[in-house]
Order: sequence, then C-alpha cells, then structure tokens
Amino acid sequence: MPHRPDLMRFPRRVPLPLRAACGLCLISLAAVAADWPMWGGAVQRNMVNPTEKNIPAEWNLEKGKNVKWRAALGSQSYGNPTVHQGKIFVGTNNGTEYDPEVKGDKGIVIAFREADGAFLWQAIHDKLPSGRVNDWPEQGICSTVAAEGDRIYYVSNQCQLVCADTEGFLDGENDGPYTEEKYRGERHADFVWVLDMMDELGVFPHNLATSSPLIVGDKVFIVTSNGVDEGHLFIPSPRAPSFIAVDKASGKVLWESGLPGKGILHGQWSSPAYGEVNGKGQVYFPGGDGWLYALDPETGDLIWNFDLNPKDSVWELGGRGTRNNIIATPVFHEGRVYLGVGQDPEHGIGPGHFYCIDANGTGDVTESGNVWQFDDITRTISTASVHEGLVYISDLNGFLYCLDAATGQNYWKYDTLAAVWGSPTVIDGKIYLGDEDGDVAVLKPGKQMEVLAENSVHNSAYTTPVAANGVLYIANRNELFAFAEAAALQGGGR
Repeated sequence: MPHRPDLMRFPRRVPLPLRAACGLCLISLAAVAADWPMWGGAVQRNMVNPTEKNIPAEWNLEKGKNVKWRAALGSQSYGNPTVHQGKIFVGTNNGTEYDPEVKGDKGIVIAFREADGAFLWQAIHDKLPSGRVNDWPEQGICSTVAAEGDRIYYVSNQCQLVCADTEGFLDGENDGPYTEEKYRGERHADFVWVLDMMDELGVFPHNLATSSPLIVGDKVFIVTSNGVDEGHLFIPSPRAPSFIAVDKASGKVLWESGLPGKGILHGQWSSPAYGEVNGKGQVYFPGGDGWLYALDPETGDLIWNFDLNPKDSVWELGGRGTRNNIIATPVFHEGRVYLGVGQDPEHGIGPGHFYCIDANGTGDVTESGNVWQFDDITRTISTASVHEGLVYISDLNGFLYCLDAATGQNYWKYDTLAAVWGSPTVIDGKIYLGDEDGDVAVLKPGKQMEVLAENSVHNSAYTTPVAANGVLYIANRNELFAFAEAAALQGGGR
C-alpha cells in the first residue's frame, strides 16, 4: 500500500450523498437463507455475517486466484450489493450502457445472476432537470436495495421510493399499479409502485437522495434526504418530512415525521435501523441536525432522542466547525445503539465522535443514555460491526479501531493508509475493509491486532464487502467481483 500524505486525497468534488454510506418480516440477527437481502444484512444493521463459512481471505485478480466471476458496473458505483434468491442487485450509473440505446447520465440498478454474474435487467432513472442541487452528476443510485419475496425496494436519484419486481420484464408481465414505465424492454425493470417524494411530500433532496430502505413487517422506512439549497444556508422545505413509513404493498404513506425541521445542517443521507427493547419495536432515524431519533414504528411518535455532538460544538460551512452530521447507519445490538458522526469527505477529516447509547430511555437521553463515547476518532461515515463483545469502526482518515463493546476501551487501530468510506464487516471469522486506494484489508477479530491479508480490487472500493452462499462480493467504482475459495469455484463468468 502507498504511504498516505498528511492531507487525505479526497476526490475534487464528489458530494456526500453517494457515500452513504458508503428487512424482513422475520426479525432475526442473521440473514435469511444465507442471502444478504439488505444493507447490513438484517434490520439491526449490524455489519456481521454469522452464517458464512469458507470465505477467502486472499485473492489475485491478475492470476484469477479465488475469482469466481467479475461484472461491469457503471463508471462510479456506491450502492452496496444485495443478494436475494439467485440475483444480485447493485446501484450504479449508466457508464457501461448495458442497453446501447440508452445514452447519457442515468441512475441505474442492475440485476445480475448470482451464479455467474450474467446481466439480467436494469432499472433506469433519468436525471432530475433541477441538476446537481438535487441530483449530482454521474453518481447514479447510491441507495442499497432491500429485497423481500418477489419485490425489491430502493431510493432512486429522482428522490423516489421505488418498489420493483425482482424479475423485471423478463417474465413478460407488467405488474401494477404502476404501468407507465418509460423503458419497457425485456431487460428493463418492472416498477410495481413509485412514491415521488418531491412531488407528493415536498421533499428537497440536497445533492442526491440515498437512503437504503428498511423493511419491518408490512412497512418500509426511509430517510427522505430533505436538505438545504445550493447556497447551503436556506432549507427550501422545512415542513417536508425527513422520516417516513410506507405500506410495502401499496406505497401509501402511513406516517411521516417532520423532525428535525428547521434544524437540518446540510443534508440527510443516512438509513434507518430497527431494534426491540422490552418487547417493543423502535426505529432509529439519524437526523440532519446531528441527533439520533428513536420512533415508534407504528405511529412515528418520538420515544427518545440523543445529540451526537458536544454541547459547545458549532456548525460551520465547508467542514470548518466542530458540529457534525450523521452519515453512518445506526447499529442495534443487545439493547444498545452504536453510531458515529461525520461529514462530506470533501470537508476534510476533522474531529469525530463514536457513541454507545442505551436504548431503554425516553425523552432526551443525551446524558442518561450515554453508555460511553470514543473521541479518539476522526469523522466517520462508516457503520459499525459488533461481534463477540468488540466493536469495529473505521473513520475517514483510514483507521480501523477495535473497541470494547461494554466500555469503549480502545484495544488497537489499524492504518489502511488511505481514505475509508465503506464499513468494516465481520464474515467467517475475518474483518474485511476496503479503501479509496482499491485495497481490501483482512484482519482477525480480537483484542490483539492481526492482519491476515491485504488484497487489491484495482479501483476505489467505496462500498462494503458482503457475503452470501459461500461467496464474497466487493464492488469497486466500476466492477463487481465475486470471490470464492478455489474448491468452491465452478467456472462461469460474464
């Protein structure tokens, strides 16, 4: 790995939303049937896969070692792979032009065949006419698909919550009630319903809408991405909802929350999580004001809230201040929520904070619910993994930390020597973490740091590694890779 300079090498102008980040009827800690059906695998969003075995720690793209297949994505890709019922869904842009008749900048969700990476179909979304203030060029779709049954759910670059058929138009059917698809070829998406949050809810997404849907029971929860205008000083739609619950079958809005209203600092690009405390559900919404909100999933009523910034913190444009946003996704584990703060990587690596929050309280629990906080961390947009009493969390400056889940004690930190936008994930007794230089570090979990391998994927890995059915999937900016142990390889490829 190359040596990292004193000042991090962030892209010249890649807006925050693309990174953000960088459910199931059955609420469980494990992914169902060894698939990986949503961001974080399960509704608690813990970046731990407890089911996979024999996942490779090493690979070599030049020699083909442990490479099952590789598939082309767009020119910039920030959506994480979702694996569901023999298909893989990834958000990207139109850089590859799988349909040669569809030209130009678009938001794309591609469906690949899990077995060999073959292209199946794609969802195509035109760019918003308002331009970069609402829909940043070339960033594609950054939302990670949530899949359940024969439906997928994601947020498009047009600030739509989309429900689509997993088969696209390959099955020859146009499932409704939505039947006005612009692109209707055999290799295109079949939309079931579409909720336009700009037209129907008055949402004003700043730069891009990115939230990854959360499915719990009959509801889909998302953060709407409502934010500031192009000048970064005015909130065009302070009364528009930031958090909503939608009926997953019909797309009808069941409830909406105006929190945090006029308190939005910049934008809202995170995703919700779910937990159960004393037998009652809570949905965790990161707010654009730097507060975490726990809401009743049935009504949207506030249960508790927590300020993830010090009382004396100050928000300043361009990252010069000390108050931060929340870009990472909250993780619920054993009655506690783990979450850190950060900003657009373009704003630099300033001071950050990472918290362990007691989820049992009510009202403002900023003081009473603070189990511990870790301040020896820079800004982070990464989501944590909590595994066997330890927490693994990375920051924008490229460090991976191992913390005690009960006390916050720091056991070690590993330097990737590059910026990190994705999240550490524990798979098959190994921690995987990609970085901006296109390297993926593999470490052994535990209180003693042990590096097992460092591998290349040839281009920036802004996403998070996932595994399903014995295969490791990693997306870099323009390719999706499937890695498996040599004994499990059965040929294939696109």
